[in-house]
Amino acid sequence: MATLFVDKIDPQSGTSLEIGSSGDTITTATGTKPSFNYPGFMAYNSSVTSMTNNTPTKVLFATENFDVGSCYDTSNSRFTPTTAGKYFFNASVSVNSTGNFDKNDVNFYKNGSIFAGFRTYHTSYTSSHGSVIIEANGSSDYFEIYYEQNSGGALNTTNTQSTFFSAYRIGT
Repeated sequence: MATLFVDKIDPQSGTSLEIGSSGDTITTATGTKPSFNYPGFMAYNSSVTSMTNNTPTKVLFATENFDVGSCYDTSNSRFTPTTAGKYFFNASVSVNSTGNFDKNDVNFYKNGSIFAGFRTYHTSYTSSHGSVIIEANGSSDYFEIYYEQNSGGALNTTNTQSTFFSAYRIGT
């Protein structure tokens, strides 16, 4: 193996620069750096999900904007990352309601149990959202979003990209 010493590398043409080939591992002076910022995905609610009053309900995010690493499953709205590490999660749920109510919760579930929850007081189409960093083992951990509200009746999510779920790996 040869060592190349340079102060600057510019692309031959265009604005992108590729180092290595697909599947290569990049090693630095401090050690091997595995895949940066992936797997990662963003999915949104393309059809309404009915939310029962005072009942945690899984939100269905059936349409992907992107899925780097193919770890998000649209059939069950579940993210199962295949690389261990810490992940930044973000979710927002918007419901069709002009009412005011105090329980407008977005809950992050890990392996079927609540990990973190965020409450926003609901007033006329207010979205509830939250962000959290969660560690994943890279093999069996899975993540889902549940919503709970106390409007007094059932509500439907909006079927727009204002109801979304996303995550990406931020480190080991």
